[in-house]
Amino acid sequence: MDRLHVATLNIRNIADRWEERLPLLLADFAALQPDVIGMQEVVFTLQQDRVIGAAGPAHYDALRAWAGRLEAGNGALVKKPLAGTDVERLDLNYERSALRFRVQLPNGNRLLFCSVHLHHIPAHPELRLAQTEALIAWLDASPEHDVMVVVGDFNAHPAEPAYARLVAAGFTSALLAANGEEPAVTWPSGLIAEGMDTDGDPYCLDYIWVRGNARVTEARVVFDRPSATDPTIYPSDHFGLSAHLEIG
Repeated sequence: MDRLHVATLNIRNIADRWEERLPLLLADFAALQPDVIGMQEVVFTLQQDRVIGAAGPAHYDALRAWAGRLEAGNGALVKKPLAGTDVERLDLNYERSALRFRVQLPNGNRLLFCSVHLHHIPAHPELRLAQTEALIAWLDASPEHDVMVVVGDFNAHPAEPAYARLVAAGFTSALLAANGEEPAVTWPSGLIAEGMDTDGDPYCLDYIWVRGNARVTEARVVFDRPSATDPTIYPSDHFGLSAHLEIG
């Protein structure tokens, strides 16, 4: 059996008080230290992913999938000695992408991990469903693996067709499996900033999906603590998610 800690977070690029948010992001990541984390809205030219990965004692490799816009990079950090191989990118249109790679786990199980970011406009669920259909077809054609973990900002609440399509494809939400319900809200976090995105009602939009020979032992919301001195500053405009898995 392999034990694995996975996570996801949309870091909100450099918008919305980035310089004030960064210390909170670094502190929470240094405490969390997941084995693999998917991150969305990463500005690769500023090395945001590598800066976050260097926050704690562990060492991470950064894997990346550009998404058509500088501020919308889709990536992952993999904690050494684990390593991501067979790295592939899927273009999902509307300046969105998915990143897919394999990780050989210490006790022989093969993980396939995917970080994804779907179209964000609330009034376009049909576009998210089309992106989800393309994503599932791509994942179904993946290299051999024992368990698949798909994380990210789906911009789809649990009543949307995209959510139901993932369930129909055999995926289980880690937060739902561990806690009996999805988080009430993963966006917005409570961050207040001039020019911030206010399009849409508060919802659960972020997920950790699992398919294959794995059991979720714990899952929770993370990156959810405001600044101790300013309650309007959070690590991001999204909360993150964390899950512990037993594989094999």
